[in-house]
Amino acid sequence: MLVLGIESSAHTFGVGIVKDGEVIANEKSMYSIGTHGMLPSRVAEFHAKVAKKVIGNALQKAGVKIKEIEGIGYTKGPGIGTCLQIGLLAAKTLAYRLNVPIAPVNHAVAHIEIAKHFGKLKDPIALYVSGGNSQILKLDKLSMRYRVLGETLDIGVGNMLDSFARSANLDPAWGSTVERVAKGGSYMAMPYTVKGMDFTFTGLLTYAKRQIGKARIEDLCYSLQETAYAMLCEATERALLLTKSKELCVCGGVAQSTRLKEMLAKLASLHRTKFGYAPNEFNADNGAMIAYVAEKALKSGHAEKLDACTITQKYRIENAEVYI
Repeated sequence: MLVLGIESSAHTFGVGIVKDGEVIANEKSMYSIGTHGMLPSRVAEFHAKVAKKVIGNALQKAGVKIKEIEGIGYTKGPGIGTCLQIGLLAAKTLAYRLNVPIAPVNHAVAHIEIAKHFGKLKDPIALYVSGGNSQILKLDKLSMRYRVLGETLDIGVGNMLDSFARSANLDPAWGSTVERVAKGGSYMAMPYTVKGMDFTFTGLLTYAKRQIGKARIEDLCYSLQETAYAMLCEATERALLLTKSKELCVCGGVAQSTRLKEMLAKLASLHRTKFGYAPNEFNADNGAMIAYVAEKALKSGHAEKLDACTITQKYRIENAEVYI
């Protein structure tokens, strides 16, 4: 089956094409945040402007014509409402004109499933870390929904890193910039909060921001990153031990971090656990992961009626059924 997926939950408008479980195109255009972050209305305007071009680029990369597409997938949520609306509109327009089935996709499920695909994993503990989300998850085979074992009690680790980057005037204000600057740093003690398999980041963020101008920026970036990632690793290790799982994956935008993957690889090795993840192209928000999950849904007969397609800004992963 040839399925086109559209991702538009935040700063990225992505379009991916999948054929029988294999990615054959994955194109995107990203809104530039500079040092100021994102204004939802401006990001939505950007998505509307680039949508046609990105769709065309994906079709060209895949070597297929639009009339050959057999199904459409789109990000239902979670995400920024105005941005999700642009993706929904594009997806419904294509599905209507092509007269093909359409499937709404949970953004978090898509991140996990594409990581399992590339990591060759069957039933892992999933550490999902992105801008708005930080969760430890395991698929419940009875309900075929992901069960949340632990999660952030305030903000996502990605938002925490981005917020610090903006306060420190790093350009661009991404967590990846924090990681780059951290390479020249030394550790200094910072607040560390783990509660079972849950964690919080606001105390850590507030402390780090207050040290701007008092300590070297390299030391602040290094210490902030190491503390946050250590918290994630502790909670994830607890989940591995409690579930006796022998597979682990990391996914989401923050999974692009080389340092986080290094720490998790050591953790997995310690417990003789298989560790996997997707290439960074597929950890960042992308349309291929949406197409991949949508194809599974459509092949299993779970298409949505066109007039029933909507978005849900706070679409919890435990409310999304998984199709295999």
